[in-house]
Amino acid sequence: MADNLTYKILREHLVDGELKPGAEIGIQIDQTLTQDATGTMAYLQFEAMGLDRIKTKLSVSYVDHNMLQTGFENADDHLYLQSVASNYGIYFSKPGNGICHQVHLERFSVPGWTLLGSDSHTPTSGGAGMIAIGAGGLDVAVAMGGGAFYLPCPRVVGIHLAGKLQPWVTGKDVILEVLRQLTVKGGVGNIIEYHGEGVKSLTLTQRATITNMGAELGATTSIFPSDENTLVYFKAQSREKDYKPLRQNHRNRPEQVGTFDRQTALSRQCGEGARGCGHESTASVCGFLHQFVALRSRDHCRHPQRQTD
Repeated sequence: MADNLTYKILREHLVDGELKPGAEIGIQIDQTLTQDATGTMAYLQFEAMGLDRIKTKLSVSYVDHNMLQTGFENADDHLYLQSVASNYGIYFSKPGNGICHQVHLERFSVPGWTLLGSDSHTPTSGGAGMIAIGAGGLDVAVAMGGGAFYLPCPRVVGIHLAGKLQPWVTGKDVILEVLRQLTVKGGVGNIIEYHGEGVKSLTLTQRATITNMGAELGATTSIFPSDENTLVYFKAQSREKDYKPLRQNHRNRPEQVGTFDRQTALSRQCGEGARGCGHESTASVCGFLHQFVALRSRDHCRHPQRQTD
């Protein structure tokens, strides 16, 4: 049976365990990110390991949360974070440079890589084809030290998108509809993988909006394939060298993009159907969306300144 995109990436990074839903696995982490509300403790834990440098391909310390300078505490934390970045070869994104998950998507996302971040919206980079997971500071510290990230092997929920977004409809409408149908607990223990011909009509920023709010589903993360639209975005960021195509399997039928064991399909040909356009609808997705969304729930498993010595 063919792997879906999620399991392809997990298999490439698997260092412990088997890809069986629910079983504990350990995966190698390529990148980490922290923000200042969680980063201080994470770096104290990293320093306690006694290592000279980080072991990841890239780690970034963002200062974007505790910006009020009503006392000395935040300022002290920010100075500490900058000094840690300088000592251990971590990129430092200073106050005012931008929000961590958005800046990371723009400047550091790499299709097919893994990202672990101490911020709940780390999955934003899934819009660029990454396995990007939000976690606790200690997990991030261990990853920076070269250790594996352990988690229960997730199931994969495939969401099939067909057609294209109509005027005044955005990626935010898509994820709000997914939330309406799956609820805020529908993603727990799952990775959400988007596929189908409708994916081609979404820009990378629209995809990132969808994966960002996958956190509200309770999902481990969400992911889109990396395609021509990804390349367009990377070129706009002058980062085309980081682009890598990640295509989903298309076997006998276009909708077969990998192995998903359980499926549920809800579809609407067109939002116009509610207004008499004649298109058939097997289930009302949301009249104002003007799009066809089919959900298949299937179980299966630059640049902020780099600190140097």
